[in-house]
Amino acid sequence: MTIPGPDTRVVELRVPGLVGLSGERLLDTVSVVTVAGDEAARIVRPSDRQRRPAPGPVLQALRRALPRTLEGYLWHKMTSGGAVKATWALLFPFALANVAQGMLPAPPRGHRFAAALSACLRALLRVVGVLLTVLFITQLGVVTLDLIAATCLSDGPAAQRSCLGATPAVLQHELLRTTLGVVPLLLLIGLLHRVSSQRWVGPGEPSTPSGPNPAAELPGVSLVASHNARVLRGLHTLAALAAVALLPIGGAFTAPVDTGTAVVWAAALAVLAVVLVAAAMLDEGARWLRTVFSPAALGLLTIAAVALVGVAVALHLPLERAGAPGVPGIDRMVEGVGVGLLAGCLAFASLLVPYTVLCRVQWSSLPQRLRPWLGGWAAAPTLILASLTGAGFGAGMAIAVRELLGVRELPLPPSYTALTLLWGAGTIIAVVLLAGLYGLAIPMRRRARGCPRIVEMLHESRTDRRRAAAAWATSVIERKHLHRLVSAVALLLAGGALALVVLRMLDIPQPGWLQPLSAFGVVALGLLAAGLLRVVYTAARSPERNRHLGALADLVYFWPRAAHPIVPPSYALKVVGDLTARARHHLEDPPARVVISGYSHGGLLALLATARLAATLDDEKRSRLGLLTAGTPLQWGYQRAFPSLLPHTALANLYGSLDGRWRGLCRGTDPFGGGVTTWRHQILEGRLLGVGYLTDGGVGPLPAAYPSPSGALVLGGDHWLPDPIPRSDSCRRWEPGVLRHADYLIDPEWDRAVAMAAGLERPGHANGNGTEQHTLFGDLPAVGKPRT
Repeated sequence: MTIPGPDTRVVELRVPGLVGLSGERLLDTVSVVTVAGDEAARIVRPSDRQRRPAPGPVLQALRRALPRTLEGYLWHKMTSGGAVKATWALLFPFALANVAQGMLPAPPRGHRFAAALSACLRALLRVVGVLLTVLFITQLGVVTLDLIAATCLSDGPAAQRSCLGATPAVLQHELLRTTLGVVPLLLLIGLLHRVSSQRWVGPGEPSTPSGPNPAAELPGVSLVASHNARVLRGLHTLAALAAVALLPIGGAFTAPVDTGTAVVWAAALAVLAVVLVAAAMLDEGARWLRTVFSPAALGLLTIAAVALVGVAVALHLPLERAGAPGVPGIDRMVEGVGVGLLAGCLAFASLLVPYTVLCRVQWSSLPQRLRPWLGGWAAAPTLILASLTGAGFGAGMAIAVRELLGVRELPLPPSYTALTLLWGAGTIIAVVLLAGLYGLAIPMRRRARGCPRIVEMLHESRTDRRRAAAAWATSVIERKHLHRLVSAVALLLAGGALALVVLRMLDIPQPGWLQPLSAFGVVALGLLAAGLLRVVYTAARSPERNRHLGALADLVYFWPRAAHPIVPPSYALKVVGDLTARARHHLEDPPARVVISGYSHGGLLALLATARLAATLDDEKRSRLGLLTAGTPLQWGYQRAFPSLLPHTALANLYGSLDGRWRGLCRGTDPFGGGVTTWRHQILEGRLLGVGYLTDGGVGPLPAAYPSPSGALVLGGDHWLPDPIPRSDSCRRWEPGVLRHADYLIDPEWDRAVAMAAGLERPGHANGNGTEQHTLFGDLPAVGKPRT
């Protein structure tokens, strides 16, 4: 490790989390000024009264005050702000397909059968993604063609009662009405194609590390841009155009009435078949397929598909079904695509079972709290949730538009009745489970556990102990069971959907006692559509005040376009590239020590950037690099949800490559964050013990936790903070009450963790009387620790 000299300075690069912070709040200062970055993301520093960059607060280390350069990386403009980004909420179901792919465990090395199953699972994800696009376009066709063009623009009684009023005679021509119903779909397809073509411009997207330390398995190596995004985007555009071509001629499941419609029908189905087969075969190694679907070839195919839509509009069937206004065949197409989507999800869930059994060898030796969620099977309920959400969005939009137009007697596709039933049942089940969680499980845990011993060690005040113990119990239950609750609801809805499909195929009417659930589902879907539009509107008008939509976008748009391309570009690729470039810039100055600190979700971004640097920097620069995470759900959340992105051994290697300069601030009262480098905590003879990552890259028992001067308990790389924060006479900002996930910056342990991450202090240990021994740099010799 590089010995600090008299001109040593610390550069702290802060990364915010899900809830967008202003530069002032991120740096805890009254004003900031931009010093680097671009329109999408910028780097800010504290400023003086002349709007010039000012030095940050000094850092107390090495028994003196060291200069600190404080910078913040603001990246939330990539996921929120403005009307266009607000409408990205409509693409959440598509993004969940990419999340499901990120949840797949990596196959064991050298296991060919597991690798083949992994390829099949990814192929199924791409097929389900195409079906999601087709369902989305078909359901919008219900609104534009069935509700508006065929009903409200007709000369029938429904048109007279609609909010559109009497339709001018010029708009009552069937060909014109059909054209008006198809044009919005074509414009939407063009808009989606443009959204999926965007990419963030930065210093370069991350690639597989190939620097001085290429053999080290470090986290985030799999986070790269997909080579198939361009081809997959073109295939989805073709599938959407083929679906639009089928709607005016009766849909995919209606027999053609003449030769012309038969030709269009066969051509559109052939396009859909080719797209589904090509999407299934389009893995990362399919170079020949990327050559076949070159940009020129995809352009010609797109032009041909648009022409096919034009022919279908010219050959359209009469806008009437069973003597009433409506598009014939559109109900069957919605139902058929929905059944295909359900079949794809069930096939994916079934195939995932043997795959996770084969992958279990990779985590069977880990404690239960470090194993992947649901044994690695969490991708299945996520994909089911994506399908149900996509279908629910479409049904909710049709129901809301029908109510808005005032044509309540107009029948919607029969599948919407099943969807309303599912959403009604799902809403009730979710409310009951949440009531059980917060009304029974949490109070029972509070009474059974009382005040945890670690809370007694962190707090002297009895009042603080009582409040901390209650918040601690709540957070433990939420971290342990909320993901199980969501998975249970998704699986119950999938089972209900399968039962309803069987009833539909056997032509068995639904039991009458289910009708109240269906009525409740209509209300739930209507509220879903209205709430979504309201959130989109408020996010577009006031992005700084409404961050709920941005927080969801931050979670789902993290992943590259691997399973579904019609999503905004992955911000993670740009953030990791920007952070590594900025850290390299500072590390070029030999006296500088760089600490990348991340709060909440920003801790994951900071970790991925640090891992890239650790794999490519030389030993001297790596010794001046550190990582600080605060309130990050890395261990209980991300590590278990995305085992291929954050393998356990990779995190241990990162801790070892940094020689312990990875510090994690955590609170037991935080429902979102938690410990990141230690686990298996127990208190023995008044000492906090545990297992965690070691500085040699291994895993093993740790020395007993020692109290820091600020009152925190430091165990390995984790700093357990008291919450509420004890009052102090030091010149620091202070907040009363239980903070849970908020305001980690005001804790005095933050500065001490920065000094340790910078290599200016080494972790100490407790002596016989419980006080901390020497912790200054160089005072402690390296201690060999056993591996497990």
